Amino acid sequence: MALTTAPGRTGSTRSARPHAPRRGAGRNRHGEGLAGYVFLSPWLIGLMGVTAIPMLLSLYLSFTNYDILTPLSEVEWVGLANYERMFTADPSYWHAVQVTLTFALVAVPLKLAAALGVALLLNRAWRGVGLFRGLFYLPSLLGGSVALAIVWVNMFNRDGAFNSFLAIFGIEGLPWVNDPEWALETLMLLAIWQFGAPMVIFLAGLKQVPGELYEAASVDGANRFRQFWHVTLPMLSPVIFFNLVLETINGFQGFTAAFVLSNGTGGPVDSTLMYTLQLYIAGFTDLEMGYASAMAWVFLIAIALITTIFFSTGRFWVHYSDGER
Repeated sequence: MALTTAPGRTGSTRSARPHAPRRGAGRNRHGEGLAGYVFLSPWLIGLMGVTAIPMLLSLYLSFTNYDILTPLSEVEWVGLANYERMFTADPSYWHAVQVTLTFALVAVPLKLAAALGVALLLNRAWRGVGLFRGLFYLPSLLGGSVALAIVWVNMFNRDGAFNSFLAIFGIEGLPWVNDPEWALETLMLLAIWQFGAPMVIFLAGLKQVPGELYEAASVDGANRFRQFWHVTLPMLSPVIFFNLVLETINGFQGFTAAFVLSNGTGGPVDSTLMYTLQLYIAGFTDLEMGYASAMAWVFLIAIALITTIFFSTGRFWVHYSDGER
């Protein structure tokens, strides 16, 4: 049985002519772009109305003596007077800077250390580990809520639960939140206790560390500590960097707990006078919104510089594996 094939054209070529653009293609493209802007409009309106325009307005107000009660059309332009006062004639400003730096330099490293330590303990397949992960993460869900700050203050006052616990062992407690030597440390402890968010991120990073690296280190004779130092930390360095940047920014922005503990005054004896609380007092208690705006812009620039330093020095200690850059 012979197979036959239909004759076809071979060896011939046809010149391809470009297709003429379809009518209405440009109109359709324009309509799609318009639809995209329509869907983006809620975000764009929020960006302009809640962020961009208020920021530009606060920049203008930082060069005025605006006091909230005076109409914007009647504010007096004072130039750099607010900034000059801030840096040379306001000791409470520098005290707030000192308190905020102390808080961030102590609370942030301890919070990250606690988060990493608990993440290492929970990175195991044992019964009930999911429950413990949820319990450790629970305080972070409350965030910087006023209710949590009130509970914390009541726990550490003279008749609070913490002193009752110390009394079991015959230890006399202190009015921790009312003692200038311990009030800021109480706020630090609250911040450290809320380590759930960085803990979850550390857990996700630990899951990505290849087990072969630990096996190779064990064959080479590395003990647990050497495995942690030479395998875990280098592999987690991108995650550590991410948590460090976020928690440092959050540490400098602390406000709610300090406000609740001191009833908005920064007490006792200005021991909890955080930068953001001092900014609030200047703007809404003393009605010096122009001065508060100047403080806000210096604060923004300071955080931007700190973040830039982190990113510029991160290349010396952050190790990215292939495909993570």
